[in-house]
Amino acid sequence: MKKPTAYPRRILLAVSGLTPQIVTETVYALAVDAPEPFVPTEVHLLTTLEGAAHAKLMLLSAEPGWFHRLCREYRLREIAFPQENIHLLRSPAGDPLHDIRTAEENECAADCITEQVRNLTADDESALHVSLAGGRKTMGFYAGYALSLFGRPQDRLSHVLVENGFESAQGFFFPTRKQNVIASPGQTPLDAAKAKVVLAEIPFVRLRQELPNNLLEGSSSYSEVVRAAGAAIGPTEMVIDQAHGRVRAAGKIFSLRRSSLAMLSVFARRAVEGKASLPAPQKFVKDTEWGRRYLKELRKGVQHPEDMNEQTIHSLEGGMDGDQFSTYLSRLNKDLRIFLGPASQPFLIDGGGKRPRRYRLNLPAEAIRFEPISGE
Repeated sequence: MKKPTAYPRRILLAVSGLTPQIVTETVYALAVDAPEPFVPTEVHLLTTLEGAAHAKLMLLSAEPGWFHRLCREYRLREIAFPQENIHLLRSPAGDPLHDIRTAEENECAADCITEQVRNLTADDESALHVSLAGGRKTMGFYAGYALSLFGRPQDRLSHVLVENGFESAQGFFFPTRKQNVIASPGQTPLDAAKAKVVLAEIPFVRLRQELPNNLLEGSSSYSEVVRAAGAAIGPTEMVIDQAHGRVRAAGKIFSLRRSSLAMLSVFARRAVEGKASLPAPQKFVKDTEWGRRYLKELRKGVQHPEDMNEQTIHSLEGGMDGDQFSTYLSRLNKDLRIFLGPASQPFLIDGGGKRPRRYRLNLPAEAIRFEPISGE
């Protein structure tokens, strides 16, 4: 197999927020400090509107122009990184994202990152290196998972690590050849020439061969590609043990907090019964039907009635509003991501991607069971 360094087109793709330093740190680690240097021929950056402004001013300006300084200092003459290679994360309407905080913004980021990775892996004469060091944690997650979906044998995934002190110093962009005094956040003087930057390569499972050609060549969303990969690999199964607060999914057994288990059970039971997806309760309006169905599942996860919080019961008997729903749903999906990592996607509650949102668990009825779970 041809090594990544032997490909004529060598691409670095990074995600970032307000710390464009991860680009120069990663290029330094790959091209200067590696035993077998991987010198990118081009750099691409995925970021938000404000992140793009930071990158242009800090990396590509005439001064300080830290990316150009890195290339000059270490004679890295052939790396293309024009402003056009700074790609904005955008909404379906084409509006640039200012940040990634809401479920909708995360969904947009996932789709944009997926599309970029798909495009950059379409060239057989390229080797792609993806860095997940920057931006919000979900951006790194999506970048890593997108590479798992589309990555080829020559592609790599990494995280760049900078030693304490330099990591949070705004004036640090790479270890310089000569003494360069900068200040830490505590105003302690540091010499950038003495900094240590470590590139941690991350192994990942390559699923590209499991995807149909139309997904490799098309523009399907992140969720659609994940579902296709899951379907190709094999059936997905979920077992819910309400009495003991446990779930088995993706080959793992784990415990969920009562609130998350109840929310999962609502959608799992509807999937088993073949019922339609559900809209969320309106904001600031108590939805009695939502309160009833959630409380019903919550009670099934309590072995002793006295363990139920009376205040919670009273509140839910009056209904569930949109804020409560969003809190419980966000908590559930977060718990599933923590326990299942990249394998969590088929088990997350999906909002459908379009407004008005309707929520469901995208598993077939035969893949879901409510029964006791044996084993650790």
